[in-house]
Amino acid sequence: MKKLVFALLLLSTFLGFSQEQTVHSIYFDTDVREIKQLQSEAVVHFLSLIDTTRLESVSIYGYCDDVGKVDYNYKLSQDRANSVKNMLVKKGVKYKIIVKIEGKGKVMIDEDLEENVPEARSKNRRVDVVLNFKPFVVEDLNIPGLYSTIRKNAQEGDRIYLDKLLFDAGSSKLKESSKKELDKITILLKRYPKINVEIQGHVCCTPTFHKEAIDSGTRKRELSKNRAERVYKYLLTRGISKTRLTFKGYGNTQPLNKGSEYDRRVELVITKI
Repeated sequence: MKKLVFALLLLSTFLGFSQEQTVHSIYFDTDVREIKQLQSEAVVHFLSLIDTTRLESVSIYGYCDDVGKVDYNYKLSQDRANSVKNMLVKKGVKYKIIVKIEGKGKVMIDEDLEENVPEARSKNRRVDVVLNFKPFVVEDLNIPGLYSTIRKNAQEGDRIYLDKLLFDAGSSKLKESSKKELDKITILLKRYPKINVEIQGHVCCTPTFHKEAIDSGTRKRELSKNRAERVYKYLLTRGISKTRLTFKGYGNTQPLNKGSEYDRRVELVITKI
């Protein structure tokens, strides 16, 4: 049995902070209700990767597999949730933001439909920690020259942080929601026709000996460049002249030093007014 598996169920993972909810799952052995040291250390590591200043509320849900009596499993699932709650409070999570601690009991499976019944049951012996975040505001990073949109009094060198531009993990394919955000930028670029921009792609969390991440579509280390190029090509389709646009992938070479989740981003940098 695995000691711990934890998963971030992010709907999209290019700009993690644009996600307003993250789920962290902690898995338990059969009939075990107390969180182990290894699991606790992994949760601490997980918490170190998120922006806890934006953490608004925490909900904790315990589950069991479908073996055993109903009443026993309800209590076991509640005990697991309480064990995780106690650990989180001990590690510094404020109790007042933990809004729900609930045991859900057993999760039923259909043995005829499951290819691997033991594995399916192991995934149901878990606690889900649901983290809800306050909306992200680019200006709250307090980085000079970094803005959430093109200003009326824009200057050369202004950096427009597209915090709602989302990509699936490892992908450079534009999502429909991202196209809507780019349509808003298109309106502004047409309003200010003298503005030229460089579209910059950035990634994080790659090994230090790799400056770029792998694009799952091409299987090459060109993810930040490909994402920037996708944005470039989309703006062209919306009527923005290519003479006003350039694009470049910077990989992991320009971190904001505000946390790794902020380094997965696309920026527009104003190069000419």
